Amino acid sequence: MTPLSLTARVSLLFAAGVTVVLLGLGWLVAWSVDRHFQEIDRHALEGKLALVGNLMAKANSPEAMDEVPRELDDALVGHEGLSVTLVDAQGNKWFASRDLDYPAALFRAPAQRGLTTWREGERGYRGLKAPVMTGDGRTLTAAIVLDISHHMHFIDAFRQGLVIAMTLAALLTAGLGWLAAHTGLRPLRRMTDMAAGLSASRLNERLPEAGLPPEIQNLATAFNAMLDRLEESFRRLSEFSSDIAHELRTPVSNLLIQTHVALGRSRSAEEYREVLLSSAEEYERLARMIGDMLFLAKADNRLIAPSQESVDLAAEASGLVEFYGILAEERGIRLQVAGRATAAGDRLMLRRALSNLLSNAIRHSPAGGTVTVRLDSDAAGSVVTVENQGAIPAEHLPRLFDRFFTGDPVRRAGGEGVGLGLAIVRSIVEVHGGEITAESEGGLTRFAIHLPMHAA
Repeated sequence: MTPLSLTARVSLLFAAGVTVVLLGLGWLVAWSVDRHFQEIDRHALEGKLALVGNLMAKANSPEAMDEVPRELDDALVGHEGLSVTLVDAQGNKWFASRDLDYPAALFRAPAQRGLTTWREGERGYRGLKAPVMTGDGRTLTAAIVLDISHHMHFIDAFRQGLVIAMTLAALLTAGLGWLAAHTGLRPLRRMTDMAAGLSASRLNERLPEAGLPPEIQNLATAFNAMLDRLEESFRRLSEFSSDIAHELRTPVSNLLIQTHVALGRSRSAEEYREVLLSSAEEYERLARMIGDMLFLAKADNRLIAPSQESVDLAAEASGLVEFYGILAEERGIRLQVAGRATAAGDRLMLRRALSNLLSNAIRHSPAGGTVTVRLDSDAAGSVVTVENQGAIPAEHLPRLFDRFFTGDPVRRAGGEGVGLGLAIVRSIVEVHGGEITAESEGGLTRFAIHLPMHAA
């Protein structure tokens, strides 16, 4: 079954709500009209009952009692549909008007608020009964009956007209509700059309946010923000794919060239050994690159879960300084560690992040410079700072942690790395719930890792 559209749902809900309100209002109006007629009839019946009681009170002799029927007939002249009946204590009918015979149902039916209403065929009646005293002390029961057929016909016709009017109003409301919903949801349809037409070449399009209702405006803002993220992610993915192709092409081309050259003529065992050694270097470079890219892919998809252990960052930094000591000594660079700090997380991953920062600082420090690893901790967590002499252009700082970004194509061509080291450092820090920053000023470059007290 095809689900209803949002326009249809809003229209039906709006029509249903209005129908309920109209039904309640119609019932209230019909009840008010009926109460109005009931009060009019009550007033008329009570007036005639008072007249009958007054005439009976004056009849204090047999001669006066004989005149009462004539006086009652005279009093009822011009009151069509009105009937008066008097019954004595034994149930005998003492008087009945000539216009309408008294219905016995009035005595059998219980009175409701003093009035009794009933139907006989197509006719409707409303009656009032009460005891009256004669002038000579006798008690009779007076019953006043009014023919209310015209009232009932009016009420029936009024109710029918009310039902027709409410039905037409509900249908009209549904139509107007559909039109209002269809018009109000026009920005949403534009958004749907735009989303349906999105492609890699149209990610720069944005929804206009001005003049929209607040609900749709919030959706448009969120949609545009999503497009910003998609465009940025697509751009980075395109650059990443291009960089991967470029980085893989170089070692593969080298391997192919070396292999073809080696196969071009017969060579000695030593020459073949040199070719194999050169090929092994390229294979190692490919293996490192593939391993790094696999690590970054797992980090992006949250497939890396760091272990929970207390890591002595000072001990790890000292071990790395000892490991890189020979390389630093060859370059005339002094390494030093200052301070102490601990962090909760994966020791091997944090050691890898420190190793990448330290090797990066050694490669980019001038001869005779100093690389310092500073450790500090407070209530918020631990801070590891790696500082070295040298400056990074300001325009390169925002892209330092991008994949395959080296800032200097000559370094990449010279085999100093493919630009994945700092990207791996950022992934490790983020998977631990931390943050890494970079700044370069006053001839010093400083990378700072902020790790929380507890691992993410």
